[in-house]
Amino acid sequence: MIAYTSLFLSALIAATILPMQSEAVLVGLISATDHPVWALLTVATIGNVLGAIINWVLGRYILRFQSAKWFPASPAQLERAQGWYRRYGRWSLLGSWLPIIGDPITVVAGVMREPIVPFVVLVTIAKGARYIVLAWATLAVV
Repeated sequence: MIAYTSLFLSALIAATILPMQSEAVLVGLISATDHPVWALLTVATIGNVLGAIINWVLGRYILRFQSAKWFPASPAQLERAQGWYRRYGRWSLLGSWLPIIGDPITVVAGVMREPIVPFVVLVTIAKGARYIVLAWATLAVV
């Protein structure tokens, strides 16, 4: 149970704007334990998608604070991000698994009011596929 909880929390935190590496936890658990790989993949994917949903919610409501000093983006940066999302649309969510740019994509999706159902479907595909590839690579080496 501790292994699943640790994996879930690392995946959840990794999907938010906070720095964390869930891949290392998943690889370690696949390599060192006898937990079913499908269960580890499920827990990691659910945690990571829930973290992305947190980002979406933040994006959905953050514009209320754009005049505050602490607001994390300048008007030019915000316009550039929105323009990028308008150009590539919801399909950019398939890149939500990418390091550095993946988490901001999910925030911008919230800013752009992407409907939650397509958001969850595309993010689940992206994040689940990344974990499946990682598990496959780990099992090929182990």
